[in-house]
Amino acid sequence: MTTHTLETPAATKPARKRPGTNWALLGRLAVLLVAAVLTLGPVMWTLSTSLRPPSESFSLPPRFLPWDPDFTSYAGVFEQIDMIRLVVNSALTTGLIAAGQMITAAMAGYAFARIKFKGRTALFGIVLATMMIPVQVTIVPVFMIIRGMDLADTLLALIIPAVPTAFGTFLMRQYFMGIPLELAEAAEIDGASQWRIFRSIYLPLATPGMAIVGILAFNYHWNEFFRPLILTISEGNFTLPLGLVSLQGNMGTGSISVVLAGVILSMIPALIVFFFGQRSLRAGLTAGIGK
Repeated sequence: MTTHTLETPAATKPARKRPGTNWALLGRLAVLLVAAVLTLGPVMWTLSTSLRPPSESFSLPPRFLPWDPDFTSYAGVFEQIDMIRLVVNSALTTGLIAAGQMITAAMAGYAFARIKFKGRTALFGIVLATMMIPVQVTIVPVFMIIRGMDLADTLLALIIPAVPTAFGTFLMRQYFMGIPLELAEAAEIDGASQWRIFRSIYLPLATPGMAIVGILAFNYHWNEFFRPLILTISEGNFTLPLGLVSLQGNMGTGSISVVLAGVILSMIPALIVFFFGQRSLRAGLTAGIGK
């Protein structure tokens, strides 16, 4: 008797698609490349110019890389200005402003987010409206108040008016509103006060948001020029941006290499702050994504 065996057809493998050109990925990479060039190009040109003699900076056609790097311009910065004093003044002023903004923004943001009081919405709208007023409009009354407090030509004249921050208050309010309300309700049932709820529950959770406020405040006020120019007179109270201006010399006769060497040196503290705070900055900027 003949037996017939049924053969099962072999499983057909799906046809492999040939890898094609991912135009979307290439487009994103092109956009990122252009953004990187536009962002880093001026910085690299500043670094390159600080490492060559001024005569080579105006040569035609211009050369991006110095043939023989010269670091004497960096020594010239310390010879022409009191760099140490300027850095200390800027670090003290900027650090206290950043710390003050972190504290006041967190407290005000919590009040607007979680404490119900009459006129809260209207008052918050007024706070936001102050963001539309440029500093040049308010500098005269601020100067009059500072002079009335006998704080003119001091570092406190730069610190005290800059501690309140409308943007930081708005940012922290939005951050606190993203924290579940049940946490505060459970604490209230246990008899906790508003200050205890803020200090023990909400404030530890708002660390990334406070880091954003602090880093942005440090970056802005470290490079600030207008207010120190108006509110300080003596060179002993000058901040770093004011000191760098003196490197230009009378009628702009100073060395361009020395000026840009000072600019490069002034960037280092801001880069250090960003390097150590970038993890908190990313956590704060991405908070709430995927929820």
